Order: sequence, then C-alpha cells, then structure tokens
Amino acid sequence: MEHLPDGPAIIVFYHGISVGDYILLFCKLYVQKGRICITVVDKKLSSIPGLKPIFDVAGCIRGGKAECLEMLKKGHLLGISPGGAREAVFSDQHYRLLWGKRTGFAQVALEAKVPIIPMFTQNIQEVFRGFGKIRLMRWLYEKNRWIVIPICGCFPVKLRTYLGEPIPYDPNITAVELAEKTKIAIENLRDRYQKIPGNILRALSERFDKQPKDD
Repeated sequence: MEHLPDGPAIIVFYHGISVGDYILLFCKLYVQKGRICITVVDKKLSSIPGLKPIFDVAGCIRGGKAECLEMLKKGHLLGISPGGAREAVFSDQHYRLLWGKRTGFAQVALEAKVPIIPMFTQNIQEVFRGFGKIRLMRWLYEKNRWIVIPICGCFPVKLRTYLGEPIPYDPNITAVELAEKTKIAIENLRDRYQKIPGNILRALSERFDKQPKDD
C-alpha cells in the first residue's frame, strides 16, 4: 500500500477470470484511507440491464479519455485492466498478458502527468477455471464480444496482491513506450511471485503456508 500516492495515479492490473482481488483492494482503500478508486469497466458490461446502477454506486466509468482525465484531475485513483475480458478468459494458468496494442491508459497517464502503479495477484487464475480454448467460445467472443465462456470453480485459493513501485511521469517517452514499460513491470511481479503454470491444488495448499503477511 505504501506504493500508492496520496494524489492521483493509475492502477494497472492483470485481469483474472475473477476480479475479487481488485474488489478487495477497492474496499481496503475505502476503509483505510477513505478513497474511492474509480474503475474503468468494459462497455459491454455497463450496457447489461441492472448493472449500471451498481457500477454508478461503485464509482465505475466506461473509460472515455475525457472522463478518465477528469477523474484524475479531481485527485482520484483510476483502476484499469488493458487486457480486460479477453485476458480474463483466454490468458489461463500461464498468466500471459493479452493487451494487444492498447495504449490508451498510457496516453491518459502522460496527459494527466500521473504515475502508474502495476498490480498483480498471485493465484488469481486459480479461483476459477475457464474454457476459453474451445474454438466456438473464442469465435463467439471475437465475433460479438460476448462473454459466454463457461467457467467452474470458486476455489478458496490463497491470493496475495502485489503493488509494484510507481512508474513515474516522464515527458520524454511515448504512450507506446510507457505501455510496454508497464507491461514489463507487471510481468516482473508475475515472474517473481507466481509459479507457472498455475496449479489449483498448490494454490489451495498455500493457504497453510507460514509466509509473512508483509511478503
């Protein structure tokens, strides 16, 4: 938590099938510091009937550039997952970052002159198992952006969320370079803390580890 500034910043996180890790961080920030982290959500999700009121209460936005800049200018933290739903359902236990050529978050960070905080949660892909490798499921997603991937699980695995050192504002780099720098920072957290491929039984056994909480 000491890596989070008192002012505005963008938290960029790896997107598991579950976003329970991000929700817990969101709650901890509110309880401990009274801060609401504005979350950028997928446009498809925000259009589902009944979800918009929930998103509004939770401080979620659809992620237009102007709206993101406005939230940062107000001093808020902004939570973004460049991989989004694609990363959640197709990354699997190998924890690959699937960002494509997305650099919008980096452009926003440069224009707002705010740091980026990389975030990765150990075992987040072990909470659920998806079946995104099924060709029909992949075709449906790429064709219509419908998240219709079957999943199973809700396993009570041990989760540990790591916030990396801030990537400071640098006027001398491009959005593409900043996006790549952020990606490498998250991959470094992954490589340091996550055994690959992920394993559900191992993640369950880690609940009984005597690992210090501050590690």
